[in-house]
Amino acid sequence: MDANDGGSKPKPGPVAPEGTAAEEAAPGGATGGTSLPGRQPTDDPMTDDPTADELVADDRAADELVTDDRAADEPVTGDPAADEPVTESVAPPESEGTESEVVAPAEFGAAGTGEAGTEGVSCPEAEAPAGLAALSLRYQIAAALALAVVAVVSCVHLGMVFLHVAPSNTVTKQHGHAIDEWIYPEFEQNWKLFAPNPLQLDITVQVRALVRAEDGTSRETGWYDLSALDGLAIDGNPVPSHTQQNELRRAWDFYIGTHDGENRPTGLRGDLSERYLRRIAVLRLDREHAGGRGAVVERVQLRSQTTNVPPPRWSDEKVSDQPVVRELPWWAVPESDRADGLTEASAP
Repeated sequence: MDANDGGSKPKPGPVAPEGTAAEEAAPGGATGGTSLPGRQPTDDPMTDDPTADELVADDRAADELVTDDRAADEPVTGDPAADEPVTESVAPPESEGTESEVVAPAEFGAAGTGEAGTEGVSCPEAEAPAGLAALSLRYQIAAALALAVVAVVSCVHLGMVFLHVAPSNTVTKQHGHAIDEWIYPEFEQNWKLFAPNPLQLDITVQVRALVRAEDGTSRETGWYDLSALDGLAIDGNPVPSHTQQNELRRAWDFYIGTHDGENRPTGLRGDLSERYLRRIAVLRLDREHAGGRGAVVERVQLRSQTTNVPPPRWSDEKVSDQPVVRELPWWAVPESDRADGLTEASAP
């Protein structure tokens, strides 16, 4: 066949509009000057242009994202959890020089030693010792010895008091004198304070003497109220002596308990109680310089004046307010009672 034969020439087709070939793109986005084999062109640009389809899909996706964001911002009605604010722990920024900078542990102990992390914490090992542990070894030993002595003396005292008030036994029979020396006169035990009917009498003891002056004349002194003198010594004294409080009272009770109403001894201790009371009277007269300086006490006489303590105003008890006087006979004072060096401790 001839080369110029018309059967071999391609038939002329409709001319594509300008730019159609450029608008057709491959799936990968590349464009070519010719159309893909087997693809027929169409007049609808929305179906023939794949780029437009992708743009529409992107627009729809953007709308859905906006709708989702709005739904997330609006709480669901009726959901209690949606009404509560969501708190998130956000770590503070670590940038230097900001006000939200976390304070280092060392700043809490700025008033301490200056070492980080140890100033604001009090360690038990660093606390100062208290009590005996705060003393030096020498003072600890001294304190321990003092406590030991106090403990031993307390135990001995309790034992002596127990043996004194306990019924007669082998120990009190063998060591009764030592027990009495420990107890009397300061730690005497009696039931007068706790008796069913406590002592309600006011007893005063008085004494007068027959003295011989330096010129040889004798005269009788007036009555000295020994109980009143003890009361004056006790009044205003925060620590009165035992002799001021109990010596005269005990001597008088001792005498009354060993003599009858006619002043006759009722036992073997009658003569001892008489001598004890007489010596106390001589000592008190000498202290008061009875008869003047240089006078010698030759005889003494004692008497007591007992008065009932008046009951309180709210009580119906009736007691006599008249004093009862008991007068003892005159006693001669032997030379031994007037000897120098006689003290109240040696009066018995």
